[in-house]
Amino acid sequence: MAALPAQCEVIIVGGGVIGCSVAYHLTKLGITDVVLLERKELTSGTTWHAAGLVGQLRSSINMTKLARYTSELYRGLETETGQATGYRQSGSISVASTEERLEELKRSASMAKVFGLEVNVLGVDEIGERYPLIETQDLYGGIHIPSDGYANAVDITQALAKGARNRGAQIFTDTAVEEILRTGSKVSGVRTAEGEIQARHVVICGGMWSRDLAASVGVNLPLHACEHYYVLFESVAGLHPDLPVLRDYNACTYYKYDAGKLLVGAFEPNAKPWGMGGISKDFCFDEIAGDFDHFEPVLHDAMKRLPALEQAGIQKFFCGPESFTPDVRYHLGEAPELENCFVAAGLNSIGLQSAGGVGKVTAEWIRDKRPPVDLWEVDVRRNMPFQKNRQYLQERVSESLGLLYATHYPYRQYETGRGVRKSAIHDRLVSAGACHGEAYGWERPNWYAPEGIEARYEYSYGRQNWFNHSAAEHQAVREGVALFDLSSFAKFRFEGRDAAAVLDRVCANKVDVSLGRVVYTQWLNEQGGIEADLTVTRLSETAFLIVTAAETEVRDFYWLKRHIPETAHCILTNVTSGMGVLSIMGPQARALLQSLTPDDLSHKAFPFATSREIELGLGYVRASRITFVGELGWELYIPTEFMQDMYDRIVSAGQSFGLVHAGYHALNSLRLEKAYRHWSHDITDEDSPLEAGLEFVIKFDKPQGFIGREALLRQQEKGLARQLLQLKLCDPEPLIYHNEPIWRDGALVGHITSGAYGHTLGGAIGLGYVDIPSDGNSGDVLTGSYEVEVACERVPAEVSLDPMYDPKNTRIRA
Repeated sequence: MAALPAQCEVIIVGGGVIGCSVAYHLTKLGITDVVLLERKELTSGTTWHAAGLVGQLRSSINMTKLARYTSELYRGLETETGQATGYRQSGSISVASTEERLEELKRSASMAKVFGLEVNVLGVDEIGERYPLIETQDLYGGIHIPSDGYANAVDITQALAKGARNRGAQIFTDTAVEEILRTGSKVSGVRTAEGEIQARHVVICGGMWSRDLAASVGVNLPLHACEHYYVLFESVAGLHPDLPVLRDYNACTYYKYDAGKLLVGAFEPNAKPWGMGGISKDFCFDEIAGDFDHFEPVLHDAMKRLPALEQAGIQKFFCGPESFTPDVRYHLGEAPELENCFVAAGLNSIGLQSAGGVGKVTAEWIRDKRPPVDLWEVDVRRNMPFQKNRQYLQERVSESLGLLYATHYPYRQYETGRGVRKSAIHDRLVSAGACHGEAYGWERPNWYAPEGIEARYEYSYGRQNWFNHSAAEHQAVREGVALFDLSSFAKFRFEGRDAAAVLDRVCANKVDVSLGRVVYTQWLNEQGGIEADLTVTRLSETAFLIVTAAETEVRDFYWLKRHIPETAHCILTNVTSGMGVLSIMGPQARALLQSLTPDDLSHKAFPFATSREIELGLGYVRASRITFVGELGWELYIPTEFMQDMYDRIVSAGQSFGLVHAGYHALNSLRLEKAYRHWSHDITDEDSPLEAGLEFVIKFDKPQGFIGREALLRQQEKGLARQLLQLKLCDPEPLIYHNEPIWRDGALVGHITSGAYGHTLGGAIGLGYVDIPSDGNSGDVLTGSYEVEVACERVPAEVSLDPMYDPKNTRIRA
């Protein structure tokens, strides 16, 4: 074996299909000084026993695009490299044995139109014609994707490795990485038994070993192995190579032709975590014992769906480990804790069908030093520090595996790993009827059950059991006063003599303002995309409070941290746990709070976008007059130890004002009526403030400018190609959530980025970007006849560039 080089540009740790795809795509971009290190042999961890499915339809648009690219790559890989891949474009059929599952499949078929993926909705008879082995009596329908297929995972990996080698990459097997090296805040290489290699970039693609390797250098990479099962049946009557891949989601099973046999695999609801005591470094092409009793119920259901299996023989019962993540989304991108350290791991048993896209975007991210598209749902920066906890992971991944095939109901909540992060008033909210959901570890009240109603979810794609209760909360905010617990907000304190200058450079709005001002602003990247959407409050000449979403706590903290010059005199501190937040919103908010404080809360004394400490009860709170619901109100930032007393006093006084508790579902419907944007849905790092209609908070004339200014100026000069609209369905019955296609005069022009029911406006409300007509301006998007496609049915819609609710902001400035 050749000697290890002393240095290189990129080191890839792990020789499965993901690591080899990253190497392949780096060399394809011209980055050929690449070294891939594999502890044993290529594919010897989990890739070798992959079932080989190559599906394309995912739950979001960008993830489907990556999967589609993977399929397209595999079609030509054998021709390019000369290495057989076993790829076959057999198509796939997914069947629905419930009306709700058919609704989900039809909504997916609608989403696929946004990017031109052919997905055909099938009737029951058509399913039987295309897959003669199937029992269809209990089916409602399904979908067919002609361009899906399957491949041999080992052969695909070898082809990717060969393509990478042909362009200069070096691949070393039997070379375990013992340590990742760092110098200061940056990765600097790796150490192996054969010596050290210095490198500018390191990519962790170590599969189920990745968590521990990443943790050794302070990188948070939460994943855990689970047992994953499949069975090979032989002598299956009627089996032939042209059968499409079959997925029976309600039975948790998939079926695939495999060299004259039928492979039946499953993603059962209650999976079995594996490797809790660690995974041997010698694990190589190994199987694990498995539990036939655990898998037997799946087999019984499979035989009902394919009766021919009852007479077939089981040639192989297989169990092998796969790594799963807490939210069933893989981990991708540059680690926030260590510059130039990238990860591509935790593929949740869809590694083969994701590898092409994962390798492509990882390589582009390394080259460009930024993600090539919005990858937030798989971005490693979404993970919270606690999630690498072993006990938490063992609990959660037992649920994660099954969620791959579970019905993806709107607002579906995790059931495991719950209760990790709680507001100081959590028990009081439970007593008030809160039905808590889980978000980023936080227990958050999503809706409140009236007395006599159980606070639990009953899922559907229609009006769920909480719909009317949340509508009442929504109405209370519009007509009276409501209390929201927003303690999960991420809160940072940024202070020092250079804090104002540094922050003003990062923010697109002007934050070097007078004391006590609250500034709504975005943080942009050099391309003008929106990296963060938050508020900045000036506390003093040298101190600021930054408040952002719970979802982006890690991302936003490290974004600012990495933009602090080494010579700057300032420090950033995460104070999220130190303060709870109570939001008091509605026309009666002032009257309620004024009854509890001697401070003057009148509009003249306390105008909108003002923040100051006020007396409340027996202490002090920071009251910020700001809103995310479009009504008069204040957010109260309360030291955690004062939260219970403050809450009790507000609730007691609130009885005289009709105070209602309100949850996050109401918050969402209220903000959509007001067309308030939500980062990660309506605005992302791909979207500019100009496209999003946020130019009113961009201060182009700041003396020192801001990050992304030049890109926005170029966009202004060139003109916009698309614009964010608010849409309201004319039919009050259908519901929209996200990714529904938007049609204008019969042409597809965009898709819904987020949606909810607008109880005040009387119909489903959505936001979505639409193409501006060629040779037109932003106002021209309002012309034409609009429709939104919901589960393959087009529904007429009204559109507006201004908020449909209170467009002149008179209510928030009351």
